[in-house]
Amino acid sequence: MRIHCFLIPLFLLFAACSGSRGNVYDITDFGASADSLADNAEAIQKAIDRCSADGGGTVVIPAGKSFMSGPFRLKSFVNLHLEPNSRIVANPDESVYQESAFRENRGEGMMWISGKDIKNVSITGTGTIDGNGVAFMGRELDDSYELKPVTDFDPRPHVLTLLNAEKVNISDITIRNSAYWTIHLVGCLDVAITDISLLNNLKIRNGDGIDIDHSKKVRISGCYIESGDDCICLKNRREFEEYGSCKDITVTNCIMTSRSCAVKIGSENMDSIANVLFSNCIIRDSNRGIGIQNRDEGTVTDVTFSDMHVDCRLYSDVWWGKSEPIYITSYPRAVGNHKDAGWRFPKGAVKGECGEVSRIRFNNVFCTSENGVFIGGDVPGKINRILFSNVNIDLVKTTSYPGGVYDLRPRDGEGFVESPTYGFFFDTADDITVRDCSVSLDGFPADRYAGFMKTINCRGVR
Repeated sequence: MRIHCFLIPLFLLFAACSGSRGNVYDITDFGASADSLADNAEAIQKAIDRCSADGGGTVVIPAGKSFMSGPFRLKSFVNLHLEPNSRIVANPDESVYQESAFRENRGEGMMWISGKDIKNVSITGTGTIDGNGVAFMGRELDDSYELKPVTDFDPRPHVLTLLNAEKVNISDITIRNSAYWTIHLVGCLDVAITDISLLNNLKIRNGDGIDIDHSKKVRISGCYIESGDDCICLKNRREFEEYGSCKDITVTNCIMTSRSCAVKIGSENMDSIANVLFSNCIIRDSNRGIGIQNRDEGTVTDVTFSDMHVDCRLYSDVWWGKSEPIYITSYPRAVGNHKDAGWRFPKGAVKGECGEVSRIRFNNVFCTSENGVFIGGDVPGKINRILFSNVNIDLVKTTSYPGGVYDLRPRDGEGFVESPTYGFFFDTADDITVRDCSVSLDGFPADRYAGFMKTINCRGVR
């Protein structure tokens, strides 16, 4: 009896260990070939499909190896795990990217890694996902890469697009060199993005970091993000209107650099964005720091920015922004003939409207910048109930760009407004509280500084 009691636990232990290994799927076992010119998308897809069909597990990108790949799709219950010093790099052949990132709108990039109608999916590990961005660019300019001419089809791949995904975890990995948007969450629920490094080429236009689109209950923490375009952006694109609002979002302990706007809400917003908290974040060397840029009929309400350091500088007009550390605007969208203009307005409309921006709070925000805070709306009351508490602005002159201008693009009308520099410039906004705030000049030209605050057509500023 003693012998039988001893053997049974050993047998069970062996069976448990065998079952665990059965849920690990190395892509090389499915035909993936490292460090070659072969496209490994088919092998990676086979590993993902098998893993999901078996009830879930881990698809492994093995350590120390690099795999070139075209588009593939994630499935439910799959953890795509990149072991140390592993890499997946995007196929530079534009012809392999055929599935639009925006449904029928094919003018704003295609999908590379994607997932639709999935749940319990993860991307983990300390390896790298490389979007091979420069391969899709035109010639290099002083401040950017030239975009290749396109009409209604843009082949540039977005790195990761998740559509209607529930319970998502993205942690620890490095994502770099995106040719277009990097992480795009569409209609997603319960997402955690933690401790990733997202390092895009700062000269690549449209290279957003993380775009939270019609998504809810998203947490971003401990991330380091560099991107030519917006680092973290909340929006509601018209192509996905059935997914409703974007709300219940937290961002904390992140470090960001952008040649556009490090933290942006809008400009695409046809629904509502609400219940948002940014805290304990650092913004460095950005063209614009914190921006609410409402250009559509959607609303932005109940947003708090707390305990942040914002460091801005001027860049060329290629990039939106004029070194505004904090920027809140609601203007109707510009009417134009851009390749995607038909997707910006409600169906059948040739002009748009802009919605309310209200209950926005800034607490303990310390800014160093070549420009001051700007708030502007199209009609009285559209922007209201804004609080600045212990917001400190240190005006400096760090570049040779002349400054003295605010950037209102993409507005229907004048895109730039020239003005001497104020600490706080409020144009057509109501019920603004400025409490325990300060402006200092650190070598800023005295003849370009016009004062602490300017108000135009405002009510209830105190």
